[in-house]
Amino acid sequence: MKMAANQTGSAAPWRFMNSGFHAGAYNMQVDELLASALLRGDGLPTLRVYGWAPHALSLGYHQPLTDIDQKRCAAYGIDVVRRPTGGRAILHADEVTYSVVMAGEGKSVSAVYAEISQALVAGLRSLGADVDFVPSQPDFVRLYQSRTSIPCFSSSGRYEIQYRGRKLVGSAQRRYTSPTGHEVVLQHGSILLGPGHQRLSELIDAQDIEFRRSLRLMLETKTTDLASILGREVLFVEVAAAIRIGFAEAWSLDLTEIEGAAIGWASGAEPVPCNYLS
Repeated sequence: MKMAANQTGSAAPWRFMNSGFHAGAYNMQVDELLASALLRGDGLPTLRVYGWAPHALSLGYHQPLTDIDQKRCAAYGIDVVRRPTGGRAILHADEVTYSVVMAGEGKSVSAVYAEISQALVAGLRSLGADVDFVPSQPDFVRLYQSRTSIPCFSSSGRYEIQYRGRKLVGSAQRRYTSPTGHEVVLQHGSILLGPGHQRLSELIDAQDIEFRRSLRLMLETKTTDLASILGREVLFVEVAAAIRIGFAEAWSLDLTEIEGAAIGWASGAEPVPCNYLS
């Protein structure tokens, strides 16, 4: 089913941005700046794809830093960053990360998840991956009290994209509200290309070896990746292109591609990476 353009919550033209590979703090800063610009009224709805160099471990906005072993992360050359969105820890290794910044008035959290999932599914199916999104209403308060919830991909949230019961895309969302009541949604998520995310079990702050093993087994049995689904190496560039196609078709959008420097940041320059862990 196609979604009419005005169902995305804005009559404004949409932009597509492939910002390539950057460090974790830079990636999170760009997402927040795009949301802030739209909230102020001098930005546009944006679909963005990006990667992580070096690989990074991101924590949900309220997740304690003590959940992870910072020394191990440093020893492995892995960035640690806090996301502006909720959710749990993700190791950003073999993946394409998407972010969507859009108006949120009149839309529930679940409605936005469903609309974005529909577009992602359209793009992933264009690659030959027979994926689907499954609605659920998890008890996040109870879930986050369990140690096994430390990794994002160990559990399913609203409208998770799956392949044969295994999670392929993990997403998180945040809403910003202006003094006048204008709402902007930032949702971003990881589309797994390979099994690199499973190494997160090595980075959890746990002395119990069996606990690490159980987390690794959970990630191996509850998640999948595009390379496993399609039986071949899947490149960042082809998934980025497919995601753009999926949104354009599912939401009937004319996506104008822009360079990062063409956005025109409020500061007059590209974003300065900051420490989101403070």
